Amino acid sequence: MTTPAASPPTASAAPAGLPPARPRPASLRDLYWSFTFLALQGFGGVLAVVQRELVEKKRWLTNEEFIEDWAVAQIMPGPNVVNLSIMLGERYFGWRGAVAGVCGMLSFPMLLVITLTIVYSQFAAHPAMAGALRGMGAVAAGLVAGMGLKLAATLARHPLGRWPGYALALAAFAAMALLRLPLFWVLLAVGGAGCVLTWRKLAP
Repeated sequence: MTTPAASPPTASAAPAGLPPARPRPASLRDLYWSFTFLALQGFGGVLAVVQRELVEKKRWLTNEEFIEDWAVAQIMPGPNVVNLSIMLGERYFGWRGAVAGVCGMLSFPMLLVITLTIVYSQFAAHPAMAGALRGMGAVAAGLVAGMGLKLAATLARHPLGRWPGYALALAAFAAMALLRLPLFWVLLAVGGAGCVLTWRKLAP
């Protein structure tokens, strides 16, 4: 009597005694379409969409990793989410992944934006269009604020601790919203202070 053959292990299976393998893009095609769908959702509050897709749904990043990668993408030239797609693509598939990530972010959204621009140019003067855009702006602001509160929970696990992290976040908010300083100088001053304080905390 023959015994049934054991089923082959899945790609995410890990050897006994080791933690399960982290989820990752299955292929360049998976990476491309993932960033395409992400980009097509990113109207206004793109930060909330990116965090939900990459952290909560795909689980390619933890919240802590997302904050670190987003901070790097923020200080690089160009759109933040495009920078993030290049970073993640390169991390998993090298230069081919970087190309697939940025193409996913730009190809279909570019066609959609061109189409919407043509439509908008026909109805830009209509009062209903102006009201709709103001309403979308309010929703986008709410999405960004909600995303900030969600990510604030990770400050408790930061090497600096919860309250120094809150102080840096408050300083950045005051510099941007109240003093209206340019983003470059806020990142240089407040971000630099955070880097120095964290380095001193972690240094032996």
